[in-house]
Amino acid sequence: MEIFENLSASSKLGSDALDEYSQAVRAVTEKLEPAVISVGLANGRAGGSGVVLGTDGTTATAVTNSHVVRGMRNARRGGGDIRAISSGGSSVSAEVLGDDAPSDLAVVRFEPEEEPVVAELGEAKNLVVGQLVVAIGSPLGFQRTVTAGVVSALGRSIRGEGGRPIENVIQTDAAINPGNSGGPLADASGRVIGINTAIIGGAQGIGFAVPVSATFRRVIFALLTEGRVRRAHLGVGVVTRPRSGDFPGGAGVENVAPNSPAEMAGVRPGDVIVGLGGKPVHSTDELLNLLDESAIDRRATLEVVSNGRERSLDVRPREQ
Repeated sequence: MEIFENLSASSKLGSDALDEYSQAVRAVTEKLEPAVISVGLANGRAGGSGVVLGTDGTTATAVTNSHVVRGMRNARRGGGDIRAISSGGSSVSAEVLGDDAPSDLAVVRFEPEEEPVVAELGEAKNLVVGQLVVAIGSPLGFQRTVTAGVVSALGRSIRGEGGRPIENVIQTDAAINPGNSGGPLADASGRVIGINTAIIGGAQGIGFAVPVSATFRRVIFALLTEGRVRRAHLGVGVVTRPRSGDFPGGAGVENVAPNSPAEMAGVRPGDVIVGLGGKPVHSTDELLNLLDESAIDRRATLEVVSNGRERSLDVRPREQ
């Protein structure tokens, strides 16, 4: 076939039917994209993505990342209000209702110019490795960007601010870049099953999302009602002491803050915490997970190993 015939023939081709994979991604995009917003400053500095999860009269409430809103707060020194930009392009002022750095979640509220679409929440515990997922957001400022991939792994743990672990995060190979943070990760039904939160610098195809779970719902509820999430602390710097022989592992105490609950209980640097409130502690993560709101100002037995001997101490964790 001569090139002129080829050029002529290609100009007469009709639209091909989409394959099943493309149909699935397109269906998610049409359903979810109107609920995705960009959040940023009026001066264009800093920002990320978000997803509308509810409305109340004339206002809409969206979830994003804590590191997104904190980045905007730092950048606001140069001027500029926080703005919510809808998929249609309208930009309105937004208010941060609360943010929680340890879970990397935040909630913003705004008054949209048009009636917003509310995204449907799914449940991350129903995911399986290899399942199709779709990410929507504003990477590098390119609004309404859609990428697709699969669930690469489940049950991962990444470190949030302050050293607390964010448990059971979703690993995906759907392309995620700076600016995707705070945007939704959705299943093939268009339900939000995660909030995109992190990438590994220099890596390709490795992104993470905070899962929609009981913990997610508890954090969002606390941010909506109190503007913060309450947690307990002992006042110690700890590092995981791995299992060795008959020793099951624990949280090794590196330092103890003056006048802290730990110091008043008798904890010393070099001790290894192996239990709290009757529950075993095999790692730093396990200790941090036990120090939730329910532990605040509640007396508990702290089990520590000092120079090979186990001691039981009476401790009352305080609010962080």
